[in-house]
Amino acid sequence: MERMEKQLKFLMEIDKVKNVFRQTWLADGNRKENDAEHSWHLAVAAFLLKEYAAEETDILNVILMVLIHDLVEIDAGDTYAYDAEGAETKRAREEAAADRIFGLLPKDQGMYFRELWEEFERYESADAKYAHLLDNFQPLLLNRESGGLSWREHGVKKSQIYKRNEKIEETSPQVWKKMKEIVEEHVRLGDVKED
Repeated sequence: MERMEKQLKFLMEIDKVKNVFRQTWLADGNRKENDAEHSWHLAVAAFLLKEYAAEETDILNVILMVLIHDLVEIDAGDTYAYDAEGAETKRAREEAAADRIFGLLPKDQGMYFRELWEEFERYESADAKYAHLLDNFQPLLLNRESGGLSWREHGVKKSQIYKRNEKIEETSPQVWKKMKEIVEEHVRLGDVKED
């Protein structure tokens, strides 16, 4: 029962991820999305877009990876993709959060989740590359649908988007092509600043 109590405590703790709001607006522009919605969206996309991954991936591993990758934001908060100042302390804040949050689980499961989170953060394995592709593509799609709301809100430049997504082409040439089409369209519309 002690093991189950730890698992249940973890489940109740991660409910807090529903209260971590991101800078990306929902497709309808009604409000900003939360981390739970973001992770759910990525998990569905992982299955749907798998055929575009250049390397073979373990889809169940990727789905679990995207479901847990932002749990650290319960403590660390969401660091906006183009927030240079926040990026300076992001790793330290997230490591401390990972220690605490995954430490709530029984040791074997806590270690497994922590290692999976680290795999995502290292961005080296085929699974991590695909998970990052999804993590970067989904906000871009929401920006397209919401009329570039968060791009305009933060004065995002084309070079920032291209720099953030520079590894996407090797992970999926097809997705990279679509991403560039979206960015260029929003440069023309004035939602993304030309450099």
